[in-house]
Amino acid sequence: MMRVIKTAEGEISLDLSGKKNGRGAYLCNDVECLKKARKTKGLERSFKMAIPASVYDSLEKEYASGDR
Repeated sequence: MMRVIKTAEGEISLDLSGKKNGRGAYLCNDVECLKKARKTKGLERSFKMAIPASVYDSLEKEYASGDR
């Protein structure tokens, strides 16, 4: 599982260590899970905020880079 966090400043990012401070939401390790979350607005519901497409794009790049 991959942890996506929202920091106190409202930033959204991947938490590769699983220990960063912030509100967390979990997705499976497959980029298809991220695509599904984008389509169904799963992260928006988890974080109770609108998430710009640019954030999803950067998360997708991090997923695809294999740095996990």
